Amino acid sequence: MKVEENSDEYNRIQKMLVYEKEQWSSGKTHVAGIDEAGRGPLAGPVVAAAVIFRQNPDIPMIDDSKKLSAEIREYLYAIIIKEALCYAIGMADVHEVDKLNIVQASFLAMRRAQDDLAVTPDHLLVDGLSYSGDSIDFTTIVKGDSLSYSIAAASILAKVTRDRIMRNYDKEYPQYGFSRHKGYATKAHLNAIEQFGFCSIHRRTFHPKRFLNSQMLIFRED
Repeated sequence: MKVEENSDEYNRIQKMLVYEKEQWSSGKTHVAGIDEAGRGPLAGPVVAAAVIFRQNPDIPMIDDSKKLSAEIREYLYAIIIKEALCYAIGMADVHEVDKLNIVQASFLAMRRAQDDLAVTPDHLLVDGLSYSGDSIDFTTIVKGDSLSYSIAAASILAKVTRDRIMRNYDKEYPQYGFSRHKGYATKAHLNAIEQFGFCSIHRRTFHPKRFLNSQMLIFRED
């Protein structure tokens, strides 16, 4: 899948590799991009991915997962996991989201992805304003999924993985329409909550104010 040198796509990729090249040039070979999916929904886990590429990858179309169609994300997912030096997925379930809060649960999912990489990173590129890291040096990048190639790839893996999880939950709880909205606060989802109450994968500390102190705050455990 070689991208033609000096083409528009080649130049776009080179621009997205600026943060990686900075680390590579300093002697850090294994640079991991980390991102998460699922901070905003009312239901389901938060999922993170970590990806390390060999230097100068050239997979076309990699970008912020939110800018890509579901079909393109699935297509790129298969290529990324094949071409990456290594990758890993980490998750924090709904109970951990409720116990820790969504920010800390996101950090937990990211650390789990990082720790599960087959190769120890020399440096981390992390999407967002902050990160609760460890002994490995890291750089946080606001809107990193649009600015860093490795973070963008991680965003695709995290998004595809979470969407698959929510489609499976749709089979268990078909009345909520999880395959369509993936747990986000769409009108259809809110209407389903009003009709059926909350199910076991709804976040108990993360829900619309309209349900607070309401008799509609019912959790179904079946």
